[in-house]
Amino acid sequence: MDLTRSLPEREAFASGSRTRFGRVTLALLTAVLLGIFLLFITLPVVSLFLRISPEAFLRSLGEPVVLDALALSLITAAVSTAIVVLFGTPLALVNARREYRGRELVDTLTDLPIVLPPAVAGIALLMAFGRRGVIGQYLDIFGIHIAFTTLAVVIAQVFVASPFYIRQAKASFEAVDRLYEDAARTLGASPATVAFRITIPLAWGGLVSGAILSFARALGEFGATIMFAGNFQGRTQTMPLAIYTTMQGDLDAAISLAIILVMISFAVIAAVKIAARRRY
Repeated sequence: MDLTRSLPEREAFASGSRTRFGRVTLALLTAVLLGIFLLFITLPVVSLFLRISPEAFLRSLGEPVVLDALALSLITAAVSTAIVVLFGTPLALVNARREYRGRELVDTLTDLPIVLPPAVAGIALLMAFGRRGVIGQYLDIFGIHIAFTTLAVVIAQVFVASPFYIRQAKASFEAVDRLYEDAARTLGASPATVAFRITIPLAWGGLVSGAILSFARALGEFGATIMFAGNFQGRTQTMPLAIYTTMQGDLDAAISLAIILVMISFAVIAAVKIAARRRY
């Protein structure tokens, strides 16, 4: 240390050294914690790809259980997403643009499936639409059975995936400047014209993001599906259910299905990010 410095200068130098040391320590600690967390997230996913050879992966893709589960999952997820968009868009638009008694209750009910345990959702659907359910008992009179059918898969997916679209759609509609809508109404546009020509196009990026998230949630649904629709190959056995089943006897098939879902998840994240960029 330079002894020619005055006491205040030495104190300032020491204080600066401690500050730099603290910043370096904090940066190193943050880097270590971030590295541990990223390793915790990525290692299990990478392990899937390391556990199976490309030959075994391609061979498993030709197995009937894999093909049936893949086809059923994509079809039911697409149908359920279309239903969610069809009914969820008007609901989100009304909740974003209208004040009415009970709106908070409606918002709460639409968000409920997000926090509801999947097994609870499954048994709730069974109690509603099963053969002895509140609605199912009347459908049974006409020979209409919903539980343990492909339709039950779609209903379960709609139930658990709808909040993801409705929440995103509502936020997107709220972000649209009302000035454009007011100007259109001033020029004589009807509410339907304002919605389809102004509001929805301006909120389009958010709607697409919500639909993609809803599709991904439907594709990964497990608990409500197995409780309400069962686990029958070719009829109700979606990819998550097929993974659960094949784990007991065909690990390669289970890993192959898991890898497919991982790839779809990456694609979903990329699509949402692209849609978000275009939105803004």
